[in-house]
Amino acid sequence: MKFFIDTADFQEIREAHGLGLVDGVTTNPSLCAKVGIKTDQQFEDLIRQICELVQGPVSAEVTATDAAGMLAQGRHLAKIHEHVAVKIPMTPEGLKATRVLAEEGIKVNVTLIFQPVQAMLAAKAGAAFVSPFIGRLDDISQRGMEIVEQTLTIFENYGFDTEIIVASIRNPLHVLEAALAGADIATVPFGVIMQLMKHPLTDAGLKKFLEDWERVRG
Repeated sequence: MKFFIDTADFQEIREAHGLGLVDGVTTNPSLCAKVGIKTDQQFEDLIRQICELVQGPVSAEVTATDAAGMLAQGRHLAKIHEHVAVKIPMTPEGLKATRVLAEEGIKVNVTLIFQPVQAMLAAKAGAAFVSPFIGRLDDISQRGMEIVEQTLTIFENYGFDTEIIVASIRNPLHVLEAALAGADIATVPFGVIMQLMKHPLTDAGLKKFLEDWERVRG
C-alpha cells in the first residue's frame, strides 16, 4: 500500500519524506488555508515545491463548481508540474470535467466520495484516483471502511485500473483497515503517521536494552 500525506504544510511533508514514507501528497483548500495560503501564486508555488520534493502524485484541487471552470483550472494546474493530479469533486459537473481531462492525459483525483457507486462513476469517467472519505462516514455512525471494501470489489469485477485513495483517515486503526482491505493508497495526516511508529512496549523495550547495556559497561 502506498502512503500519501494529507497536508499542505511543507515542513510536515519534508519530515515525513525524510522517513521514506511519502509516495504522494493530497491537499485541499481547507488545508491550504490552514497554512496561510492566500493567493493563487502562493498556492502554485507550494504545489510546485511539493512536487519537486516528493516526485510522486500531488493532488491540487479546483475551486470552480461548473465543468467549464473546472476544465480551465484543471488544465492550468496540470501545467505547474508533471506530478500534479487535478482534484475534482464528485458532482455531475465534476464528472464532465473528469472525462475531458482524462482524455487529454491529465490525471484526475475525484474527491468527496461517500458511496461505492460514486467511485464507480468516477472510474468510468476516467479518473486516475478516487478518494472515499471514511472518517466523515464514521462521524455519522456509518462504517466508512465498508465503502472501500465495496469499491475494491466493484473495481475488481470490472477491471478498472483507477486507484483507491482511502481519505479522511483519523487514526492508526483506519490505516490498518485500509491495508487489510487491500486499498491502493492511504492518505494520512502527519500526526497519524507519527502515531503509526509508536507503541509503549517498543519504548519500554528500547529503554531496557539501553539500561542493560550501560550496566554491563559499568
